[in-house]
Amino acid sequence: MNALIGITIKLRPLEREDLRFVHQLNNNDSIMRYWFEEAYESFAELQQLYERNIHNQTERRFIVADPSGEPAGLIELVEINHLHRRCEFQIAIHPSFQGRGYAWQATRIAMDYAFSVLNIHKLYLHVDRDNARAVRIYERCGFHPEGVLKDEFFVNGRYRDAVRMCLFQPDYLKNRGGGDIAEPVLKV
Repeated sequence: MNALIGITIKLRPLEREDLRFVHQLNNNDSIMRYWFEEAYESFAELQQLYERNIHNQTERRFIVADPSGEPAGLIELVEINHLHRRCEFQIAIHPSFQGRGYAWQATRIAMDYAFSVLNIHKLYLHVDRDNARAVRIYERCGFHPEGVLKDEFFVNGRYRDAVRMCLFQPDYLKNRGGGDIAEPVLKV
């Protein structure tokens, strides 16, 4: 697979040469705060993680590329469980690319990949309860809240509530034609 194509962006598999960009994301406090992670990671650690997980069938990682091909963000499908047909969705868009609709497009493309290629039944995510912008994007994409996880993550000296949201494959397939995104296609 070379790329999953949207209207103005594409998702392509994470490659070794993308690690410097991912390192920038992983060390950006404004991003990692919403991933419920500390905003520091050594480049050597990131390289080790990449090497260890490059062939891991329970994870898929994609670079969100802007129209010129420049890396704009990262999509992760993790905890892929082929028996129970579920996985967790994660996204980070670099601050200089936010506000352009990339998160919405990338989420829709990743949903199509998860449901149509991986045959996932349930796609779920965890979002900071206070991240209203992300919650709106997820709701617009069809995700529904499953519940609130009180004091689920400790970030920057305080506990944060997380909303667990999900979308089921039948609901996605039924409403797939909705929205403004071109149907993603696998480009070979």
